[in-house]
Amino acid sequence: MKKSPKRLSFMLTAILGASLVLSACGGAGDKEKTSDGTKSDSDEKAWSFRLADNHPDNYPTVLGDKKFAELVEQKSNGRIKINVFPNGQLGDEKSIIEQVQLGAVEFARVSTGPLAEFSKPLGVFSLPYIFDSSEHEWNFLNSDKGKELLKSLEGAKMLGLAYYDSGARHFYTTKPVKNVEDLKGHKIRVQQSQINMDLIAALGGNATPMPYGEVFSSLQTGVIDGAENNLPSYVSANHYQVAKNIILDGHQRLPEVVVVSKAIWDKLSDADKKIIQEAAEESVAYQREEWAKMEKDSEAKIKEAGVNIVEVDDLTPWQDKVKSVIDKYYSDYADVLDAIDKARK
Repeated sequence: MKKSPKRLSFMLTAILGASLVLSACGGAGDKEKTSDGTKSDSDEKAWSFRLADNHPDNYPTVLGDKKFAELVEQKSNGRIKINVFPNGQLGDEKSIIEQVQLGAVEFARVSTGPLAEFSKPLGVFSLPYIFDSSEHEWNFLNSDKGKELLKSLEGAKMLGLAYYDSGARHFYTTKPVKNVEDLKGHKIRVQQSQINMDLIAALGGNATPMPYGEVFSSLQTGVIDGAENNLPSYVSANHYQVAKNIILDGHQRLPEVVVVSKAIWDKLSDADKKIIQEAAEESVAYQREEWAKMEKDSEAKIKEAGVNIVEVDDLTPWQDKVKSVIDKYYSDYADVLDAIDKARK
C-alpha cells in the first residue's frame, strides 16, 4: 500500500526530529571528572530545541514563547537554546501535538481545545460560560486544581509547563447576528472536539470542524457562515475582513499551554528541568501583558474597519440554551467545576 504524501512528510519530520534530539543529547558530551572525582560544571550538556506555534510572529503567544526561550538561555548561560517556529511552520496544532508525543518536536504552544483529545481533563475548558471574567479564570489556573490539570498531560507523553492567556472567544459571522436566536442554522467553524460540536448544536447552529488555516477562504466562499475565536485571532488571521459581524458573548475561555515532550524531559538533569520550568512560569506575566495590549489594539482595529460589534448585556438566554451541554458533561468534570466555582472572588 502506498503511503500518502502527507503521511510520508509526517514520518520524515518525525525521523528528522528524532535525529536532532539524538544530536542534542550528545551536544557537549558528558561531564568529565576532575582530579577529586567530581564532574566539572564547564562540561554540562548543551541542548538545542525547537518550539512550535501556529500563530504569526508578533502574536502574544509567540512573544511569550520567545520570552520563555530568552529566559532559558539566560538561566543556562547560553547552554540551552530554544528556537521558536511560528506561523505553523512545523505543522498544525494536532500534528504538532503528535510530534511532541514522539519527541520529534521538543516544545510547543498549543490550545487546551485540541489538547483535550489527548488528555480528557482539559476538556473542561471547552464547556461554555464557566468563567465570569479573566480574573476568575486566572484565579483557577493558578490554583492547585489548575496546576493539577497541567500534570494530567503526562499520561499523553507530554508535560504542561505553564498556561498562557488567550482571552474570551466570541462568534463572528458573514451575516449580522444580534442575539442567540440569530445563530440558528448558521454553519460555524469549531475546533475539533465533541463538546464544541454539542455547544453549537445547542445554540441552534451547525458545527463544522476544519483546520484553522482554511477558515478565511471558507468564510470568503460561503462554505461556512461564521467561526468563533478571540479578538486577536479574529484580527491577526484577517477574518474580520470577510466576516464583518461579531457578537461579544465570551462563550469560552480556552487557555494556551506550553508543553514539552516527556521523552525529552526524561533526558534532562534535575537542574535543567528546574531552569526550564522556572523560565516557563516567569514568561507568563510578560505574555499576559502582551495579550492585554493586543486585545485593546484588536478592538480598535475592528472598530476602525467598520465591523458590526454587538455587546451582550444579558447572557441568561445563552446560558439557558447550553444548559444541556453542562448537564451532559457535568459528571466528567464535577471536581474541576467545583474548583472553578470556588475560584470566584
